[in-house]
Amino acid sequence: MNPISSLTCNNNLCLIPRKDYILSLIEQGEHEHQDFKFQISDARKIARSIAAFANNDGGRLLVGVKDNGKIAGVSSDEEIYMVEQAASMYCRPEQKPQFRLHRVEGKTVLEAIISPANEKPVLAPDENGRWRAYFRVADENIAAHPIHEQILSRASNRANHIVSFTEAEQLLLGYLANHGSITPEGYMRLAHISRLAAEMSLVNLCEIQVLRITYHDSRCVFTLA
Repeated sequence: MNPISSLTCNNNLCLIPRKDYILSLIEQGEHEHQDFKFQISDARKIARSIAAFANNDGGRLLVGVKDNGKIAGVSSDEEIYMVEQAASMYCRPEQKPQFRLHRVEGKTVLEAIISPANEKPVLAPDENGRWRAYFRVADENIAAHPIHEQILSRASNRANHIVSFTEAEQLLLGYLANHGSITPEGYMRLAHISRLAAEMSLVNLCEIQVLRITYHDSRCVFTLA
């Protein structure tokens, strides 16, 4: 379910719900759709979180909250500026977060809401300045595998397809039915096909929602959808 679908927003500002709302979010901890930030000092780094949420199903940053859930509070104007800078300067294409401010225990917590991107993949610079697609897995931002980038791009322009499986794809589906998951390299060895052929096949099967891409210990793996 889209974690922000219930929000009522206008002109980048959102209505604040009941008083215990922010506390209930903090109790959930960090997860696929939520990240805690004590403060924001690096717009490039926060852009990776924004891109990861945008490439997934959206999410939220709770700024002014420590990793253990303790509320530290923030200076709202400065933090909003940093998030906006990250989303506009260090995300390609530009993203437009929406903001809510919460007063909790006498301190301010900023909630930055990131919607799923209409145009994917969303890129952000890595530690070396290279533009990469990021994806949110559990409570981590993972650099997306190149195959995943193709899948994200195809998903933004999905059309109807006539399904016809090649011999290699039939072999793959039979393997997954018995073994659960496979890496791109494992598929290459299984079907004795080139990397290019394996990647094209995996992208096509994900596009028609026969396969699902996921990450295990930061490794890209494929399972039956």
